[in-house]
Amino acid sequence: MNIAVIIAAAGASRRYSESGGLRSKLDEDLGGKPVLQRSVELFTKHDDVKFIVVAGPGDDADFAEFKSHHADRLGLLGAVIVKGGKEHRWQTVKAALEAIPKQNGDDAITHVAVHDAARPAAPTELIDRVFELARHHPAVVPGFEVGDTLKRISKSDAPARPSDPLAAILGASASEEKTIVIESTVDRAGLFAVQTPQTFEIGVIRAAYAQPDLSSTDDASLVEKLFASEGKGRKVVIAPGDSRNIKITRAGDLALARAIMGLRGPEERPAHKRF
Repeated sequence: MNIAVIIAAAGASRRYSESGGLRSKLDEDLGGKPVLQRSVELFTKHDDVKFIVVAGPGDDADFAEFKSHHADRLGLLGAVIVKGGKEHRWQTVKAALEAIPKQNGDDAITHVAVHDAARPAAPTELIDRVFELARHHPAVVPGFEVGDTLKRISKSDAPARPSDPLAAILGASASEEKTIVIESTVDRAGLFAVQTPQTFEIGVIRAAYAQPDLSSTDDASLVEKLFASEGKGRKVVIAPGDSRNIKITRAGDLALARAIMGLRGPEERPAHKRF
């Protein structure tokens, strides 16, 4: 089993910055290393991983800045950096797929694992579990049953907060934040929250990305679409996920990731051990 790992790192970190983050979440400090480096290091010592490609931002200027921050560190880990997509995640993964070497014989890549760059805390046992199941199934994703109550919502035209007359007099713009209202409760029976790394036979994921319609939420959804069109009864299999495998989405998630990984923040370390 020879695995190529794709680290999807082209996101704009919009929700992270909106929640108080001061820089890209992938640049944040996790025990003296950037989040991105921690995510790549999850795979560098795994015997089955033969190739790692990191797909960064699609914009030329953003990609140049991305490389200036990460190229040296990732190069020492043996990872290749390519330019990802500008708008959609599938563009990023497709660009990374094209960078995977096409070899024959014992060195040929047999599987591709796609991992979110903002998931630096994925436990080794989770990755091992997914990879082992991928030996026996063409498509495997980690996931677990949804435990929280789910609500379908909409945003009303009413502002979330009462308008401030004094602010209006002083020329301040009205708040654009809208009130979120509940429309219905979603039946969570049979619903799973899925994580990464999502792992596929290389022929399967290449075929999935050769489909004409690549609109999707994740790689597994493209494979689901492919399997449905084949009509052969193939299915994506779920491996038991892990609650520690959080995705850093908002600023508060960084502290949680540090706690899970047993790492101190930069303010808790001597100055010479910060970056």
